[in-house]
Amino acid sequence: MDIKNNLFNSPAKKLFLLAILLLIALILSSLAGRFPLPGLQSPRALLESSLNRTILIHIRLPRVIISLFMGMALATAGLIFQTILNNPMVEPGFLGVSQGASFGAALAIVLLSGKQWQIQILAITFGIAGLTFSIFLGSRFHFGHWVIRLVLAGIAVSALFSSGLGILKYLADREEKLQELSFWLLGGTGGVSWKNLLPIIPVLLIAFTILYLMRWRLNLLSLDDETALSISVNLKAERLIFLICAVVVTSLCISLCGMINWIGMIVPHIARKIFGANTRYTVPATMLLGGLFMMICDDFARVLFPAEIPLGIVTSIIGAVLFFPIMANNKVKA
Repeated sequence: MDIKNNLFNSPAKKLFLLAILLLIALILSSLAGRFPLPGLQSPRALLESSLNRTILIHIRLPRVIISLFMGMALATAGLIFQTILNNPMVEPGFLGVSQGASFGAALAIVLLSGKQWQIQILAITFGIAGLTFSIFLGSRFHFGHWVIRLVLAGIAVSALFSSGLGILKYLADREEKLQELSFWLLGGTGGVSWKNLLPIIPVLLIAFTILYLMRWRLNLLSLDDETALSISVNLKAERLIFLICAVVVTSLCISLCGMINWIGMIVPHIARKIFGANTRYTVPATMLLGGLFMMICDDFARVLFPAEIPLGIVTSIIGAVLFFPIMANNKVKA
């Protein structure tokens, strides 16, 4: 009996069950929608006509896949920031990354032609700039712990980019680009197609592979600098690798889907609650849970009401509801 319990409670077993659950959710999300009827459709009903096949292959599958990738990206980035900074209350939005990427994408929409490659390049550029500027400002502050200084600097940088977004909204063409920008900022996967999804998949897969292969090193980066240096950890190089991967995957997903909040804050806490603090298991668990969480939220956005509601609103509501019990539970391993 003890052997069975240990097998069921082992991290590898939990990861396997979570992967199976994610696969089931991926299939069900592809079958859920409002056409040809609201609710869950059978594969046969979706394949019986060319219109149904077009909707399944060219509309539903791209948004399901980007939901999976975006959930993985935001959740993993949140885990990386929380672990490296030893602060359970940070996420990409706290360090100027999300707001920087959003500003860069909005800049391409308003002032350039708004082509997808322009949006992606500027999103990554300003996402990296947001993190760099936060680190630069934090190093110039002369009070408190380094983590506190960095978070405060990130808040200031985020406010700066948010102001820039406001200026771009003011300058945008009110008949076309302002509506496009306002809807994009609410977050959603409805406009994603294979044309703008396929180019970013290789970059996302490379970044996820690097993070997965180096996941056990993240344990060492959570140590204080003196301890990490004593065991020959190259702090600057390894932190840079993790941070760049986190910024790139976050910025790419934001460039396609707009601002999505709370995933990077909530999901890492759930992963640590189930799998503990060892990043050997927490990193893949966070990827799987993030993808699962985002797909569920996207399904709610599509089918709960007659008209689709922005995904960012759904994630904010669910994230805020989950935030209180997670933070109130003193057994959470931050």
